[in-house]
Amino acid sequence: MLKSKLYKSNVGNIMQVDDALLSRLEKLSFLKVSDEKRPEMIAQLSEIVSFVDNLSDLNTDGVEDNFAMSDASTRLREDSVNSSSSISQEILKNAPKSVDDFFIVPKIIE
Repeated sequence: MLKSKLYKSNVGNIMQVDDALLSRLEKLSFLKVSDEKRPEMIAQLSEIVSFVDNLSDLNTDGVEDNFAMSDASTRLREDSVNSSSSISQEILKNAPKSVDDFFIVPKIIE
């Protein structure tokens, strides 16, 4: 079994990116990694974990927790209903088949 470098998180847990973790990720993602690609995938995942671990070294003292980078909010517009039967008629006239303002499509489920 191929093992990669270890990574320590802020809370002291040790996470090891290895073949067992890759197998679990395959199961969770419904993906299959070929045997030839496994060492490369483990190395790439290890690099990603190391990069994310480097983020814990950033000094964020005095930085507010914000969802957005700007305090400016998005302007809201008034909701207004615009309905016109001519729009639906224009759309339906391009359909191969339609009945009573509905598209007719082929049956795909038996």
